[in-house]
Amino acid sequence: MATLNPAVTGLAVASATETLWALTGQRFGLCEVTLRPCRRDCYDGRFYDDVGPPWTGARSYPQPALIGGQWFNLTCGSCSDCACSTVSEALLPAPVHSIVEVLIDGTPLVTGAYRVDNNRLLVRTDGGRWPRCNDLSRADTEEGTWSVTARYGEEPPQGAALAMGELACEIAKAADGQDCRLPAGVQQLVRQGVTISYPDVGELFAKGRTGLYLVDMFVATWNPAGLRQRSRVYRVDQRTVRRTGT
Repeated sequence: MATLNPAVTGLAVASATETLWALTGQRFGLCEVTLRPCRRDCYDGRFYDDVGPPWTGARSYPQPALIGGQWFNLTCGSCSDCACSTVSEALLPAPVHSIVEVLIDGTPLVTGAYRVDNNRLLVRTDGGRWPRCNDLSRADTEEGTWSVTARYGEEPPQGAALAMGELACEIAKAADGQDCRLPAGVQQLVRQGVTISYPDVGELFAKGRTGLYLVDMFVATWNPAGLRQRSRVYRVDQRTVRRTGT
């Protein structure tokens, strides 16, 4: 590929990346999203069952609560995690890969001032509290606002580079008019009494395969069921987090 036009090689790399992303169920890759969340408090005295409505009862302690199918006597009334202290946290869309930056009144918060629990709870660890108000009419660089820039997605495994390289090389050759190993739609070739059979291209593509060894091995390893995209769960009654600019 070194002798090919850089425009062709760039297009081949982009095309190979998009193809592998689609063939693996849109699973791999990272992107940054800026969120404008509202604070979530953990000291309102309510405890939730996994499958039922909020448990309500007397405010005296200990209080019984059904958690994960088991009954517990809760002796602390400040927080559902039973930390017996106030926890300031913000609920983000899951799963969060990492936090890039947190802005409060336009000023970045130091990294050690927060952590992420359960891939979605942004917890203050410096003794501070997340702002109660978030003026969504202003940019997150102004006072009265705060935002979280988070990285979402899953990093590609090491085999992705080999698969992408093999596919990109063959796409670049095809675009340049050279011979390549991508299936051309021919199912049988007869020359000088020798018959060569090729796989049915339509059936090959329908199964999410390309005919290239490293590519197909990678796809079969990470998307054996041939999923089109990740499974998703939607809760229509769950409070959402505003995604800036979407």
